[in-house]
Amino acid sequence: MAMMSELSFIHWAVLMLGAAIMGLSKGGIPGAGNLTVALFALVLEDAFGPVGVALSIGLLLPVLISADLVSTIVYRKHADWLQVRRLLPYFLVGVLAGWWAFEFFQSEERARSLKVLIGVILLSMTAIRFFTHQLPTSTLKLPFLFGPVIGVIGGVATMLANAAGPIAQFYLLAMKLPKYAFIGTSAWLFLIVNISKVPFMCNLGILDGEIFTISAWLFFPAILGALVAPKLVRYIRQDWFERMIWFFIVIAGLRMII
Repeated sequence: MAMMSELSFIHWAVLMLGAAIMGLSKGGIPGAGNLTVALFALVLEDAFGPVGVALSIGLLLPVLISADLVSTIVYRKHADWLQVRRLLPYFLVGVLAGWWAFEFFQSEERARSLKVLIGVILLSMTAIRFFTHQLPTSTLKLPFLFGPVIGVIGGVATMLANAAGPIAQFYLLAMKLPKYAFIGTSAWLFLIVNISKVPFMCNLGILDGEIFTISAWLFFPAILGALVAPKLVRYIRQDWFERMIWFFIVIAGLRMII
C-alpha cells in the first residue's frame, strides 16, 4: 500500500513505541497517552507532510479502541456507571461539535489557536483544583454545569486531537474516585466514545481501509502495554497515583500552549 511504503523502519519503531505507551496509559498508568498523541503526529508529519497531523488522529483511533477493550475487561468490576452516565451524553455532544468544526481547524493558524485554548483550559482547571483542594470538604461545591461543560469540552478535544484524557481525568478526580474505580470508569467512558467517533472520522477521510491496516499492526504493542499496566498499578499508592495524573495534566496543558 502507498502509505505503508512511505513509513520507514524508524517510523514504525516510533509508532509501535507510542502504541505500547498508549496501552500502558489505558491499562492504568495515568497521563502516558499524552506522549503517544505527540509521537503519532510527529511521525506522520515527517512521513506525509502537514496532512500527516490530521491522519495521525485517524490512525490512532483503532489503537485506542484496542487498548480500551483490554482495559475494560481487566477493570470491568471497578467502573462507576453513575459517572459514565453523567458524562457520556455531553461527550457525545462534544464529538458532534468536533466533527462539525474539524475542517475549520485544519489550517495551521486555527489549529494552533485551538491547542492554546485547550491548554489554557487544562491549566486553569488545575489551578482551580489545587485552590479548592485547600478548602474544607464541606465548603467545596461543584457548580451544576461542571459535568456538562467538562463533557462537551472533552468531546470536542477527543474528536479534534484524541486529547480528552486530561479533561476526563480532571472530572473523575474531582469526583474523588478510588484508583481502580478511576481507571475502570475512564476505560468504559472512552471505549464508548472512541467507538462512536469511527463513522465521523471515516466521513472526514482520516480513517479508511488503508489507515486501518496500518493501525492493525499497532494493536499488538498497545494490547501488550494494556496487559502489563495493571501489574504496575498494584504498586502505586493512591496519593502518588493522583500526583502522577496532575503532573501529566500540567505537562499536557503546557505542551498545547508552548
